[in-house]
Amino acid sequence: MRGRNPFDGKPQLTLRDVAEEAGVSEMTVSRVLRNRADVSASTRKKVFEAARKLGYVPNKIAGALASNRVNLVGVVIPSLSNMVFPDVLAGIGEILDGTELQPVVGTSKYDETHEEGVIYEMLSWRPSGLIVAGLEHSAASRAMMRASGIPVIEIMDTDGDPVAAAVGISHEAAGRETAREIVRRGYRKIGYLGASNFADHRAQKRLAGFEAGLAEAGITLADRILYDGQSGFGTGRRITETLMTRSPDLDFLYYNTDMNAAGGLLYCLDKGLDIPGRIGMAGFNAFELLDGLPMRIATMDSRRRDIGRAAAEIVAEGELSTARIALTPRFIEGDTVRAPA
Repeated sequence: MRGRNPFDGKPQLTLRDVAEEAGVSEMTVSRVLRNRADVSASTRKKVFEAARKLGYVPNKIAGALASNRVNLVGVVIPSLSNMVFPDVLAGIGEILDGTELQPVVGTSKYDETHEEGVIYEMLSWRPSGLIVAGLEHSAASRAMMRASGIPVIEIMDTDGDPVAAAVGISHEAAGRETAREIVRRGYRKIGYLGASNFADHRAQKRLAGFEAGLAEAGITLADRILYDGQSGFGTGRRITETLMTRSPDLDFLYYNTDMNAAGGLLYCLDKGLDIPGRIGMAGFNAFELLDGLPMRIATMDSRRRDIGRAAAEIVAEGELSTARIALTPRFIEGDTVRAPA
């Protein structure tokens, strides 16, 4: 009897399912998936389309291990250079270090098609669990995760429709709460500085929440600037100079990340601006490595390590789960905002 997948109530997929969907024999499906040359291009196309539609992933260890599982946990994150994710990985490691499980990391590059390939390869080795950043994925990726028969946990975000289990914060709520904190400290002419990469869904949700929080007080963004490329001190200085030159009467700057806010802080200090009196600023993520700056930047703690730990705990339990764990982001006022009015 085939195993049951409680994520959707359907049996785990087999070659027969793909064969029936494609209208070919199981042997033909096997030959296509083993990349045999004796299958026509049109048949290959039908088989791959059927497998992608169903979310079928071939088992590369079938027959090699009695358990049909390896002690690996796939972890898919957008980038290794993004400073958000080392803390997430540290949290995962803290839990898995006490088990036989080992994390294996792949990057999606904020691209759903690339992520689909990473998920396919990871699942083909039949890991003991899969942890994937974000809730937005291609239909094929969602199908593969749903049909995998292993613990799947989507992390970082709770604003959406997860495939199975989810651990994260509400980025919409984080943005809204930041806006409320800014408004109650008397700031009114507010600018936003963020990335032009709309594939960063979590940043877009924070901005939407931020604008909604301002709207509650009858305020709209006075100006905004979007940049291409990587965040960092240099980027933060550059976009801050551009925005302040264009809109010198702004009294608050809200950054998509602390790294850009740090560059903005250094620019404003170089210009002799009174912080937080003349101008306030806030970022997002609460990066500890920025504690050595001349002023501590107001920010929102995104609970990164806690998210990694909670996700790894679900995997370590070894059971399929549809748990929803929503952690509460925390506003840290630092030195760059005035006291509440």
